[in-house]
Amino acid sequence: MLLLKDLDFKGKRVFLRVDFNVPLDEKGEIRDDTRIRAVIPTLNYLLDQKAKIIIASHLGRPKGKFNPKLSLKPVARRLAELISQKVILAPAVIGDEVDNLKKELRENQVLLLENLRFHTEETNNDSCFAQHLANEVDYYVNDAFGVCHRAHASVVAITEYVKKSAAGFLVKKEIEYLSRAIHSPEIPYAAILGGVKVSDKIPVIENLLNKADDILIGGAMAYTFFAAQGFEVGCSLVEEDKKDLALNLLSHAREKKVNLYLPSDHIAAPAVAPEAEAETIDAFPIPSDLMALDIGPNTVRKYSKIITSAKTIFWNGPMGVFEIDKFSHGTMDIAEAVANSDALSIVGGGDSVAAVYKAGVSEKISHISTGGGASLEFIANETLPGIEVLMEK
Repeated sequence: MLLLKDLDFKGKRVFLRVDFNVPLDEKGEIRDDTRIRAVIPTLNYLLDQKAKIIIASHLGRPKGKFNPKLSLKPVARRLAELISQKVILAPAVIGDEVDNLKKELRENQVLLLENLRFHTEETNNDSCFAQHLANEVDYYVNDAFGVCHRAHASVVAITEYVKKSAAGFLVKKEIEYLSRAIHSPEIPYAAILGGVKVSDKIPVIENLLNKADDILIGGAMAYTFFAAQGFEVGCSLVEEDKKDLALNLLSHAREKKVNLYLPSDHIAAPAVAPEAEAETIDAFPIPSDLMALDIGPNTVRKYSKIITSAKTIFWNGPMGVFEIDKFSHGTMDIAEAVANSDALSIVGGGDSVAAVYKAGVSEKISHISTGGGASLEFIANETLPGIEVLMEK
C-alpha cells in the first residue's frame, strides 16, 4: 500500500476522500468538528507539497437527491477557518463546471465538491460516476477510514481511473492500531462489547473468540444471551430470533477456552426515561415490569479488575443507556477503567467514543477510531473494501 511519502504531489491534482459527515444542529451549524480536524494533518502535508487538492465527502443521508440542508457549505466555512485559507465550494459533484474548476486549480488551492451522496451512483459504486469523479485527477488519497467498509464509487471504483492511490495519515494510523488488535495483541487481551443488538456484533465476537482471552458483554445485547439460557429478563430488549446464535457463541467460547462474561447485576427501570425510578437487581428473575438499562456495581468491579490486568483492550458499545445520567454509571466507570489501564486501548467508534468523551478520559485512550462500523468490520474481517483496493494499487 502506498503512503503519502511514496508520491511526489507537487503540481498534481489530488482527489482526497475524507469523512466530513459531521453532526449539524437545527440551524445547519456544525456541532462537532472532530472529523474535519482529523484530516488536517494529511491536508497540510498535501498543501506543503504544493498539490492541487480536490476534497470529496458525504454528509447525512440525502438518498441520491439534492438536499440544501445537507450541503457541505458549513463544512467549507469551517475547513477554511482551520487551514487559514480559502476553500472553493463546487456547485455540484461532477459535470463540466466542476471539471473546469478542477482544471483551473493552482498549487496549494483547495476545491471541495458538493455532497457525494446527492448521487445514487456513489453508493452503487458506479464505474461511470467514478470515472467522472476522476476527471482531471492525477492521484487519489483515501483518508476517510469511516467509509472504508463501504464499496462506494469514491472509495473503491475511482481507484481504477487514477494514476496512483495512497492512504492518508488518518487511514494509516487506523490500520496500524487495529491491526495490532488483530495480528499481534499483547496478552491478556480483553474485548468489551456493548450496545443494543447481538446481531450487530456476530462477526466481531466470532473473530475475537480466536484472539481474545476475555470478552466482557454489556448493554441490551446481554439480555439476548440471558433469555437464550432461559433466564427471565423482564421487559429488557431481546432479539428473539438470535437466541440460538447466542447459545452457539457461548458454546464456542467454552470450546476455545475464552472467558465470555455477562453482567452479574443490573440497573433496571420501568422505562427509558430520566424520571424513571431505577433499582439494582442482583439475581434473576428481573421483574416483568422492569427492563435492564445498565450494568450494576458488582459487574463494574468484576469487569474493571479484568480490564486492569489486560495488556490489550478493544472496546465497542456502551454498557447501558449512557445518554441518561441515571443509567450512565456502568459505561462511565468502564471508560475510567480502560483509561487508567496500562494496556494498548482501542475504542472502536460510535457511542463508545461519545462515552469516553463524556467521561473526560479521551486523552488517556491509546487510539480512538473515527469509524464505528469500519472498525467493527475490520476487527471482524481483518480487511475492508477501501483498504483492499489501496493494497492492490
